[in-house]
Amino acid sequence: MRIDGRKNDELRKITFEKNYVKNALGSVLVSFGDTRVLVCANFEDNIPKWMDKDSPKGWLSAEYSLLPSSTSVRCQRERTKVSGRTQEIQRLIGRSLRACLDLEKIKGKTFVIDADVIQADGGTRTASICGAFVALSIMVEKLLKENILDVNPIIEPIGAISAGIVEGETMVDLCYEEDSNAQVDSNIVLTKSGKIIEFQTTAEGEPFEKEKMDEIFSLAKNSIDKIIKMY
Repeated sequence: MRIDGRKNDELRKITFEKNYVKNALGSVLVSFGDTRVLVCANFEDNIPKWMDKDSPKGWLSAEYSLLPSSTSVRCQRERTKVSGRTQEIQRLIGRSLRACLDLEKIKGKTFVIDADVIQADGGTRTASICGAFVALSIMVEKLLKENILDVNPIIEPIGAISAGIVEGETMVDLCYEEDSNAQVDSNIVLTKSGKIIEFQTTAEGEPFEKEKMDEIFSLAKNSIDKIIKMY
């Protein structure tokens, strides 16, 4: 039995409180158990300076932060220097959302995702990705209604979940305590059709067999299927 009484393939309680922020084009407060992330989506009518000004594509970028009291010990705001962990998560969110977009359909525009962790209890990056897709979808719907976009650039929904092996047991949606004691740690991002965007799996100690990796993927895919239905 897991710490909170869940089965190995059981998700925590997941909710999406849409349109949470009045001033954002798209917003959602996403909760995976005690992990809560506020995700907002907006757009800029330009592209990054590093892109060719004649590029046929637009862009999507993401920013991620842990708010000071989101963890048990207050974390410092990253005012002047972004940590390696934060950079890694921002890039993961950006890669994941760009994979579900036809960037040529947002030519000349940049979509911007902001994910701020209000409370962290494991799985903040995967919760951020799920929330980011919901916030993005809300924004796109508004831009279509306002004729700022001619066509919907979203190819298909995506979802994400954490998973791992804890005390020899394969399980999904790890809380912080489970994640801290995992022998294998995974973050999986998939499209609705089951295509892989990201499959990060790391042995924290001893190596593990391929069969275990297959178990992780199977549990993750079933979980992501359930999450996408909640959107």
